[in-house]
Amino acid sequence: MRVRPHYASRSRIGIITGSGPEAGVDLWSKILRANRQWFGEDYRGDLDAPEVVIFSVPELGLSMELAANDAQVWQAMQRTATALAEQVDYYGIACNTLNHYADRLAALGLPAQLVSVADVVRDFLADQGIARVALLGARPVMDMGPWSAYRSLPQYADIELPADLDALHQVIYDVKQRGGDAPDVVARFDAVLGSLRADVALLACTELPLIPCRRDIPRAIDVTDLLASALARLSLTPRPSRAGAGA
Repeated sequence: MRVRPHYASRSRIGIITGSGPEAGVDLWSKILRANRQWFGEDYRGDLDAPEVVIFSVPELGLSMELAANDAQVWQAMQRTATALAEQVDYYGIACNTLNHYADRLAALGLPAQLVSVADVVRDFLADQGIARVALLGARPVMDMGPWSAYRSLPQYADIELPADLDALHQVIYDVKQRGGDAPDVVARFDAVLGSLRADVALLACTELPLIPCRRDIPRAIDVTDLLASALARLSLTPRPSRAGAGA
């Protein structure tokens, strides 16, 4: 029998969003769903929901062109994470590109722990025994260079990238501006999926799951779901002491 954690003793969860703001809403919704799944039929409503703090910062939207905006984006990220860490125990960033700053954020020694989406994805691939995967995201992510949070992923799996990185980058811009259900956006993304050889595709951009997928192959994995599951699980743990939370 599961022990029901008391709401007052549960760890507090934070979300940093703004690139784009809908991504934060999406992550929050998926945290709530993962939390409800953990309780199952024992879920009793509000008192079993996690405590969540969300900071939505429009300036973080400059991350789409991260190489050109690094200094400004990092200042906004550092300021936001520092303020959020005073209110939560664990936090996630609702943007794959912004997870580039995971190491810099860890070096700040904040009293809250970042749950890196790249670490969550790595653990998922190992757990599922997935050796080959397509990586779909914004250009800074797919370049697999110093700006990519996934730059170490080829150590754990064979990575396939779409043939036209700029085309997918533009699809993401269009989702931000027009929504994921625009017919031409759906068609262009469907074409990207159809061109892949890998059986599994990581949707490593928070805008991509907002596009209705018309293909079952490749198997599309929403990395936001993986992050939400990890954060929901951590919310069920007792609150760490503030002295050791940033260790």
